[in-house]
Amino acid sequence: MPDWLKNRIKNVSTDTVIFGFDNNCIEVLLYKRAQNPSKGAWALPGGFLMQGELIEEAARRILKDTTGVADIYLEEVGVFDQIDRFPSWRVFTIGYFALVNPKRYKLISSGIFTLDANWFNIDDMPELAWDHQNIVDKALEKLQMRVLHKPIGFELLPDKFTLPHLQTLYEVVLDKKFDKRNFRKKIMHMGVLTKLNEKDRKGKKRPADLYKFNKQNYKKLVDQGMIFGI
Repeated sequence: MPDWLKNRIKNVSTDTVIFGFDNNCIEVLLYKRAQNPSKGAWALPGGFLMQGELIEEAARRILKDTTGVADIYLEEVGVFDQIDRFPSWRVFTIGYFALVNPKRYKLISSGIFTLDANWFNIDDMPELAWDHQNIVDKALEKLQMRVLHKPIGFELLPDKFTLPHLQTLYEVVLDKKFDKRNFRKKIMHMGVLTKLNEKDRKGKKRPADLYKFNKQNYKKLVDQGMIFGI
């Protein structure tokens, strides 16, 4: 028996909803399972807790092992403990959500536990194994609450972005429209963006200014009492 199998805590697991933003839509990274139970089904990246390991450590380890993604925004969603949620035995799982820019990472698409990996539009996903759709739904609810009061939305954008791109991100995540002038006035007033001496010239008649999120300035402003809010 391999060491990882002997050292696992078979009643506690973690599953992570990895959100991306591409083609003006929210996407979720899914894996096709290579082993039973539910071999061939699409599911969230996840796995069992190991002896001597904290839950978040397990979530980050599994993300790194299954996707190659590390050092990203990760937040707990909650505990999912339905009695029959896992078909083989009783398993509690702790759900997380992570935020990545899909273009920054080359995904691991196959391995011992996975047959394939793909990004899916959150509004057009395949049927998921077990209760993973419920975990996705709860993760989206938490993401929507967080983006209103924390600048985590920038984790989904490239390092350089335009104001229209930023506004589209918030509109898609929150499923609402913002007045263009009011949105720009509010985001610029917070002082968390740095305007670059560059423009986005991709297929535009009138190139748009490029900006970047200023993390250092944001931290200073928070220390001074600034409250981020969209």
